[in-house]
Amino acid sequence: MYIEQAFKGRHELWRYILGVFVTFGGSQVIGSFILGGALVLKTMSGESVDLSNPMDILRIYDPNIMLVLMLVPFALGLLGLYLWMKPVHGVPFKVLHSAREKLDWKKVFFSFAIWGLISILFIWIGYVMAPEDYQWNFKPVPFAIMCVLSVVLIPLQTSFEEYIFRGYLMQGIGAFARNRWVPLVITSLIFGLMHITNPEIGKIGYIALVAYIGIGFFLGIITLMDEGLELALGFHAANNLFIALFVTADWTAFQTHSMLKDISEPSVGFEIFFPLLVVYPILTLIFARKYGWTGWKEKLFGKVVPHVQEDYVQSEI
Repeated sequence: MYIEQAFKGRHELWRYILGVFVTFGGSQVIGSFILGGALVLKTMSGESVDLSNPMDILRIYDPNIMLVLMLVPFALGLLGLYLWMKPVHGVPFKVLHSAREKLDWKKVFFSFAIWGLISILFIWIGYVMAPEDYQWNFKPVPFAIMCVLSVVLIPLQTSFEEYIFRGYLMQGIGAFARNRWVPLVITSLIFGLMHITNPEIGKIGYIALVAYIGIGFFLGIITLMDEGLELALGFHAANNLFIALFVTADWTAFQTHSMLKDISEPSVGFEIFFPLLVVYPILTLIFARKYGWTGWKEKLFGKVVPHVQEDYVQSEI
């Protein structure tokens, strides 16, 4: 069982709280230092930057440079979490990705492929229905460089978020609460609220947090039902990667050399709630049918019982 993996090691709640501060908090601090250094270099060159406007800060350098500056801290955070597990919890990193012995790459790629195709379909439908809302943004050389950077860095960013929320925190809170619904709710809310500083929230309003929280619940549900992170890893990577490659906007966190630029005025409506109410439930049913999920009530609301053998635990620290 997935959450029960926590009982293989030292699973006191304080270790998980400290781990989040060290790995996730540390990555954000590093990111702030990197961005701050970039701002200093820009101002030293004689250029002025309006620090009151977050979008101006995101455009201080070429989008490809900014993409690296934004994503490298997440890669470092993933490395930090990897190095954290053995000395602090006494277990290898692999306990976070599933109850299986190895990561099931077939599930990762299936989830990636199906959501990638759906994402491309949605973008194509949006372009066909309202071509006036899009501007052709394709530049071969910057786009090619962006593709390489995105393929390397975006999966590291999304994997870190999945490992820290649906993995590390899901197991830690579940081991403490001794049930499944509490970690599902808490990690989904934290994941959604983590995006509160995104430029999209400033442009659309706090109602947009519903989308982020909804995605958190969807990813949490498929993680618990499948007893592992693989499907969430594939979905999250595809979601961010295909957005970066195909469409950007002047008001989004990802400013990239994408193929299209959305120049429409954003609004809250059908496009936010449709995935939550229709697309994600259908995708969940597809996964359930393919992987033969059963015992929904137990896996989502059941108790967490420490019955696994604690075979990884080392001496107490």
